[in-house]
Amino acid sequence: MVDVMLMQALMKATPDSAALLIVGDIDQLPSVGPGQVLADVIASGAAPVVRLTEVFRQGRREPNHRQRPSHQPGLHSGSQAARRRQRLLLRAGRRSRNRRAPHRRIGKEPHPKRFGLDPIRDIQVLCPMNRGGVGARSLNIELQAALNPAGERKVERFGWTFAPGDKVMQIENDYDKEVYNGDIGYIDDVDPDAGELNASFDGRSVNYGFGELDTLVPAYAATIHKSQGSEYPAVVIPIMTQHYAMLQRNLLYTGITRGKRLAVLVGQKKAIAIAVRNVSGRRRWSKLDEWLRLGMPGGPRQG
Repeated sequence: MVDVMLMQALMKATPDSAALLIVGDIDQLPSVGPGQVLADVIASGAAPVVRLTEVFRQGRREPNHRQRPSHQPGLHSGSQAARRRQRLLLRAGRRSRNRRAPHRRIGKEPHPKRFGLDPIRDIQVLCPMNRGGVGARSLNIELQAALNPAGERKVERFGWTFAPGDKVMQIENDYDKEVYNGDIGYIDDVDPDAGELNASFDGRSVNYGFGELDTLVPAYAATIHKSQGSEYPAVVIPIMTQHYAMLQRNLLYTGITRGKRLAVLVGQKKAIAIAVRNVSGRRRWSKLDEWLRLGMPGGPRQG
């Protein structure tokens, strides 16, 4: 979603003779920055709005309401009929006393080979939050150990271990290296003698000195907020009651819609129900809606 500052810059750069078409989904998370531009434009009535009511998937027409966040997804264990669908929703089953159980489930379900997926490059774990036993940080440690255990050629910096084959994310804009916040790459080599790490981003090689590794983190798991604007062949979303503070309808909907071919929920039925019912979130206060109404012909006038 576009925030107010970015929209302002866009409008300044758009010539008066041009038409502007805005495409978005107000059911997803709002912009990271201030404002709620799309929602305000729609609410103001200042611009014509077209809403999509059907989605086309695998050559079939499906009613759009089934994909919208107000409907709690049906939970199943992966039946034959379910496997024919693009999206697969799994139930973690009874709550385990072992808090590490979700880590193992996330590593095994869905089985990557069954769906023709590379477990590192095609599957992205998306978490409601960063901290906690089933947060992005903990899962990165677990998944890194399971999917790409480090050998002798590695480097430990800033609380993380980096080794060839690791999936990593850039967390700051670096205009010199031309890598930006949220970019995902893969480590090609670690050279302890030279104090350098080499990673590939979209096929382009980027070198990091060991002192620069504070801008990289493992990316086997990331937060749903961090995934905004991205898409992946498959996503796995752990959703537990321990994520209570972040369980909101638009967060869950945003996570599910990041998956191009497959979306898997692993966790507790109760947690999913909490998220689907929670539409409050944090209210955003904006004047854009009012200003657009004031600028409409025949709209309310000040004074």
